Amino acid sequence: MTMNRRRRVGLIGCGAIGSEIAVAIDSGRVNAELVIVYDIYRERCEALVNRLNSKPSVADEIDALLASDAELIVEAASQQAVKDHAKSIVEHSKDLMLMSVGALLDDALYAELHSLLERYGRRLYLPSGAIAGIDAIRSVRHLLKEVTITTRKHPRALIDAPFFKEHRVSLKGLRRAKVIYRGNAREAIRLFPANVNVAAILSLAGIGADRTMVRIVADPRAKRNIHEIQAKGEFGELYFKVSNIPSPNNPKTSYLAVLSAIECLARACDDMVSIGT
Repeated sequence: MTMNRRRRVGLIGCGAIGSEIAVAIDSGRVNAELVIVYDIYRERCEALVNRLNSKPSVADEIDALLASDAELIVEAASQQAVKDHAKSIVEHSKDLMLMSVGALLDDALYAELHSLLERYGRRLYLPSGAIAGIDAIRSVRHLLKEVTITTRKHPRALIDAPFFKEHRVSLKGLRRAKVIYRGNAREAIRLFPANVNVAAILSLAGIGADRTMVRIVADPRAKRNIHEIQAKGEFGELYFKVSNIPSPNNPKTSYLAVLSAIECLARACDDMVSIGT
């Protein structure tokens, strides 16, 4: 007999992005059941659960989430959460979807996680985020010579980045667009962990974090988050430009990144639509 069932999902991170994903599951946009949520701030979990028709349990500690019957864990917290918990999640025989993809630019973590995924037969899902053209980049990765991404955002979306603790750059009173960072993706992700996860996705699809170049522009006139990708190689040239409306609940994140995550999760859960007995 063949029957349909919903995939059991757990969530780490109940902030703006995690909440959007949870609401999408709750509304039926994703063929899944949200069974448990976890955040280091319990009040965020409780506020989210109160919004949902379904009432997932709230984990007081990460161990409760790991011990749950969730089959797939969605991380929507931080790069540090990935570093702290990703390996344990796979070791508990659960699939994993990451929003904080920048954590994978840590080569040691990436290698360990890849090995664990193979050992436990689990899957890792990475949404394409706030950019387009990832399939095209992946298809020509062996022919690529140069890849550059230019990200343009309003200063209020950048101001809390670690970059400003290490560099004497002020955005106060900025009246015109200013390039505040030029460098490779590995360093960009460290300095702007909440702003340029797109650079991590691009790096993993293409020529790596050390050769993928990033420009970050603070623009006080910007009403949208804009990402421009230029890639050159033996195949020719590629150019993509995406102009994103910021997420209504988090100006640091493009709304497209949230929609991409929901679509990625929906596809992951569709793999489990039919089970045979």
